[in-house]
Amino acid sequence: MRRDELEGAVREALSHQVAVARPLSADPAGQAIRRAKRIRRRRTGAGLALAAVATVLVSTGMAQLGGDPGRQGKPVVVIGDPNPSGRPIPSATVTAAAPTSETPVDVLAGATLIGVSGGRLELPGVGPAERAHLLPSGGWLVVGAPTTAGRSLWVAQHDGLVQVLLAGAGSIVVAPDGRQVAWRDGTGLLVAGVVGTQLIGPVRTPVPGKAEPVRFIGDNVLVRLDPDGPGHTLWRPGVGELTAGSDRSTLNVYGALPDGRLVGQVSTDDPAKTCLAVLDPKRDLKPVLTGCGPELSPDGAGAVSGDGRWLLVNGWVGKTSGSLLVDLRRLGQDLTAVPAGPPVSGEVAWRTESEATYVDGAGKLVQVNVDQVRTGKVAEPVSVPGVRPGDRPVLVTG
Repeated sequence: MRRDELEGAVREALSHQVAVARPLSADPAGQAIRRAKRIRRRRTGAGLALAAVATVLVSTGMAQLGGDPGRQGKPVVVIGDPNPSGRPIPSATVTAAAPTSETPVDVLAGATLIGVSGGRLELPGVGPAERAHLLPSGGWLVVGAPTTAGRSLWVAQHDGLVQVLLAGAGSIVVAPDGRQVAWRDGTGLLVAGVVGTQLIGPVRTPVPGKAEPVRFIGDNVLVRLDPDGPGHTLWRPGVGELTAGSDRSTLNVYGALPDGRLVGQVSTDDPAKTCLAVLDPKRDLKPVLTGCGPELSPDGAGAVSGDGRWLLVNGWVGKTSGSLLVDLRRLGQDLTAVPAGPPVSGEVAWRTESEATYVDGAGKLVQVNVDQVRTGKVAEPVSVPGVRPGDRPVLVTG
C-alpha cells in the first residue's frame, strides 16, 4: 500500500461516524439468515487483502505494531474497514431451514451457523472456531482455535459480511456483552472496543512470562499469571499497568455472583485436593467463603447461572467423571454436588436460571435441567442436526 493510499484510508476512517447498534431481536440467528437472503452477489471478492498490512486501526488513525520492541515473532494484524460498502468482501450464503433441525441454542459447526429455528448460514473463511459470541448488533464474533500461527478473530455481520479483526494473536477473550475484546500480543496485553467491523481505542499493558487473559470481570480483565499454576490478577485498562497481586491459590474462575464477587476453584495444602471459594475482586481475589467436598477437574470448564444460585462444573463422583451441579447457596456448609451429565467441553450457556446447554467431548449437545438433575435424572447428550463429519459444534454465547 502506497503512502498516499494509507493517508487516504486514515482520512476515510475519520470521516465516518459509528452507527448506534440496534437492539437485539428475539431470534438473532433467524433474523440474520433472513437478511442474508437479500444480500446482492456483488460481495464476492477477496476483501481480506488488507491483512497483508500489519497495522492496527485506532480511533485516531493507523499505528504500526511491527516496530514494537516488546514483540516476539510476527506482528498481530488488526483490521478495521471504515467503509465496507465500497469494497469487495466475501458474503454469507443461506440454506433454507429444515423443520426437524431445531437446536436449543445457536450453534456454529465448521463455517455453518445453525440457528434455533433450524436455518443455516454459511460463513466463508471462518473457522475452525473455539468460541462464538453474539454481538449487540446481531452479528457474531468468532474466536479461532489455536494454531502454530496464533489465533484469529472474525466478525460476521447479520448482512453477510465476514471480516478478520485479529490474526496471529495469543489468547483472545470477549466481554459478556460483546463490546470489548482482550488479547495477548507478544509481551503485551491489549483491550479494544468492538464497533461494527472495527476494533477501536486499544489500550496496552506489559504482561509477565506466560500470563494470559481468561475473562472479563465488568470492564476489567482477569489475567492468569501462569497457565500451569495457580494465581490470577485483575487489570483495569486505563487506570494503570497490570501488576501481579497477592493471589497464588486461584486455579480457575467460573463466573460472578450478582454482588460482583467471583466463584472459583482454589488450591489447598493437599496437592490432590481443591475447593470452591467465593473470591473478592476488590481484595486481590481473597477467598471470603470456602467449601470443599466434591473432587473438581482442573480443566476450568464450568459456569455460574445468571442468578448466582448454581454452578455447572466438571469433576468426579467416585471414579466417574462428568459435569456436576453445585448449589452455591450451600457453599461453606455441607457442600455437595450431584451428577448432571457427561463432561463439559467448551462453553456453558445458561439459557435460563435453571437450564444450561453445553457440548460434550463427542461433539453432542447436552441440555441440563436443574429440577430434573436434582431428582437424579442425568442429562443425556443428543446429536446436533445436520453437522457434517469433522465439524465440531461450538455454542454461540452472549
